[in-house]
Amino acid sequence: MAASKARDASSSKHTQASAGDAAPIGALTRPAFAIIFCLSITTAFGNTGMQSILPAIGRQIGMADILVPAIFSLSALLWGFSSPYWARRSDIVGRKPMMLLGLAGFMISMVCCGLVVSAGLIHWASPLVIFVLFLLSRAIFGVLGSASNPASQAYVAERTTRRERTEQMAALAGAFGLGTVIGPFAAQLFVLPVVSLAGPMFAFALLAAGMMAVVWRYLPEARPPLVPPATEHGLTPEPTRFEPKLRSSLWRDPRLTPFLIYGFLTASCQTVNAQSLGFMIIDILHLPPMQALGFAQVAMGAGAISGLLAQWGLIRMFRMQPRHLVRWGAGLAAVANLIIAFAPSYWAVVAGYALASLGYGFCRPGFTAGASLAVTGAEQGRAAGAIAAINGSSVIFAPVLGVWLYETLHPAPYLLNTAILAALLAFALMNPTLRTVGSEPTTEDETSAAQLDRAEQGGLTL
Repeated sequence: MAASKARDASSSKHTQASAGDAAPIGALTRPAFAIIFCLSITTAFGNTGMQSILPAIGRQIGMADILVPAIFSLSALLWGFSSPYWARRSDIVGRKPMMLLGLAGFMISMVCCGLVVSAGLIHWASPLVIFVLFLLSRAIFGVLGSASNPASQAYVAERTTRRERTEQMAALAGAFGLGTVIGPFAAQLFVLPVVSLAGPMFAFALLAAGMMAVVWRYLPEARPPLVPPATEHGLTPEPTRFEPKLRSSLWRDPRLTPFLIYGFLTASCQTVNAQSLGFMIIDILHLPPMQALGFAQVAMGAGAISGLLAQWGLIRMFRMQPRHLVRWGAGLAAVANLIIAFAPSYWAVVAGYALASLGYGFCRPGFTAGASLAVTGAEQGRAAGAIAAINGSSVIFAPVLGVWLYETLHPAPYLLNTAILAALLAFALMNPTLRTVGSEPTTEDETSAAQLDRAEQGGLTL
């Protein structure tokens, strides 16, 4: 009887606290989601568009193939360090300012990259000097551009219920997929006579400037900071029973660690596939880089469409939860990499890449939504920063390793991917956190009651 009263009192108190917390934030409106969606498309549009023409740029300038993917390494390293910082800042100053900062970084980086490529194409400096300048220009995106990703994810997470979050995260991930469809094809349209291969980067910078104006003018954000205010004595209030203190390090948090491991490895495998695709198509067709550019864009487009099929179609159709997504994603991508490893023709490569993208299209919302569901509302920004960091970190060594393995033995990077993804499938089936994510209570009241039940059963003092 006493336990029941305690449960009712705690649930009532927690419901009131939750309602008080949720009221300033409100529901995610369609116009707001549309703006976040377009922001994500913009960055994906530019990054994959540039990625699709990098092999051609490298060979036109005279860079060694191994240097081309290394252009992303410093940027990815800086992204990994800066994302958690910007996520914490977004908890204090709000999500919208961080989105604007990220778009500004993207725009500045693209302008600088375009200028460097222009200088390289007219042989203003040696290929090694151009490489260093390109590396530093891209690093601007790693430092500043990383601000928008965790802010966007946290903006969506804190305005959706647990039931809605997987589908909304999948839809947001679909924005990246749509950007990867448009980016490679649009990049070719902006390869113009005067600016040549630098044209797409200037065009992407203009697009980012327009998106900044839209976010600044139309994205609503009216909420107090999530960081608790100081009392009159300069101390912050103690958290309630159901609002625990933020963990000092989310990286070692057992709620998140399985998702970070899974996310880092799947993102690394996806990066290897994407970075080596252009070189593989140039070699399998035996064409000059500029002539093979269109074929590479067709393959990337097929992969992006497969990713959209997963994120906008299959996940919603079958109401897949994160625990399903991490299993199907790793399994499909493992089979696809085996197909690519022994692909006898261009169309076999395209089919394998499309199947791999379908698998990765399950993986990304699986570990992203799973991580969001694993933490409290007050920790959404920091969790989003951790996810953004591992996505960035996956580009530090994976591209260089993938291209090096490809040059050594063409099937090698894809066989390595197959082994890693098969291990991740086993991990998803055996790890308790990954095996059960999404099956927990889906409302705050249900969660409170379940926590009380577990406490009582374990003989804990409430």
